[in-house]
Amino acid sequence: MKRILLLSTALTAGALWPAAAAEPQAVVSTYADIALATYEDSLSTAQTLREAIDTLVAAPSEETLGAARQAWLAARVPYQQSEAFRFGNAIVDEWEGRVNAWPLDEGLIDYVDAGYGTESDTNEFYTVNVIANDKLSVGGTEIDASAITPEVIQSLHEVGGIEANVATGYHAIEFLLWGQDLNGTDAGAGARPASDFDPANCTGDHCERRIQYLTAASDLLIADLEEMVANWQTDGEARAEVTGDAKAGLTAMLTGLGSLSYGELAGERMKLGLLLNDPEEEHDCFSDNTHNSHYYDLVGIRNVYFGSYKRVDGSTVEGPSLADLVGEKDAALAEEVKGKLDATLAAMTALKARAEGGEAYDQMIGQGNEAGNAVVQAAIDGLVDQTRSLERAIVALDLSGIELEGSDSLDNPDAVFE
Repeated sequence: MKRILLLSTALTAGALWPAAAAEPQAVVSTYADIALATYEDSLSTAQTLREAIDTLVAAPSEETLGAARQAWLAARVPYQQSEAFRFGNAIVDEWEGRVNAWPLDEGLIDYVDAGYGTESDTNEFYTVNVIANDKLSVGGTEIDASAITPEVIQSLHEVGGIEANVATGYHAIEFLLWGQDLNGTDAGAGARPASDFDPANCTGDHCERRIQYLTAASDLLIADLEEMVANWQTDGEARAEVTGDAKAGLTAMLTGLGSLSYGELAGERMKLGLLLNDPEEEHDCFSDNTHNSHYYDLVGIRNVYFGSYKRVDGSTVEGPSLADLVGEKDAALAEEVKGKLDATLAAMTALKARAEGGEAYDQMIGQGNEAGNAVVQAAIDGLVDQTRSLERAIVALDLSGIELEGSDSLDNPDAVFE
């Protein structure tokens, strides 16, 4: 269960910001501009991924499968930076589950290892395997999957009201490209063979339907990202909500930064897996890309706070920022927040370097890996510490009613083991 941290402060009389301060309206406009650029980059890299998948389908080989995997990894870089726009923006948070939901029960989609089991007490769709079955009938739900289309996989997403039935988005595509990671806390990612996409030399079964699923999921991801790009255009609904009222926009910004820092990233994505020493509790689990997933979440937090985003083409979108506003109100606090964000960046950089040096994130959180555990805990500590300073920034800016996501793994760890 998640716990909500509620911060509430009294508004001061008179002007909310002194005349010399950075203009709040300019700050929220920068925020919207960065959101648009981040989602545009997410869309363009997803389109590049689709092209790599087309090449894989046209000429299945370990080389073309490897290229598609690299395109997926590249697509994660801008998308993970976009997570800083969640929580404070209902439009984004309600949409996010369609593109980035996890963890997923792989047996819904495709074949799984025998060790996965054949049933689950909590999920009757646990091993439905839509790729192998063109007619599905479970618990009174009937789905015609004779052709695997974007509409079909949309209908399967969270089918039965079960969040683990993830049928769409980045992680469904990731599973199809890598397959299950059966290595636990030992070295190694998923190892799906290219022959799974080769109807002429299919070593297993249902290669053509697996291709249908992969292309449908990729098309749906692109359509979903196009929708979010539109939301941040000049006439977009998400932009209007944050720029129509500067104070509401600043509230959305700090809600997103604090909630992602604390409850989501430090808590649900990092501390929970460390407490359980569970390799299933890693975000990009099939590809062993979790270190980058966490790192770019932090980069996204910094983008919003400092009002600057480096695009995939190397150009920069920047403007007046939260850092400017905090500096005008309390220069010492501004230095504190910057210092905390920099310390977390150093901890995340160390985690990323360790993974790139050969020890994947699922190995770092393994039981008995004291050095790896310490690297992960240092990043968690940095995220918690920076959240405390962001809370002080909320108070300094006289913003009331800010709600930050909490996490049992941080606030009530005993509950994790119940």
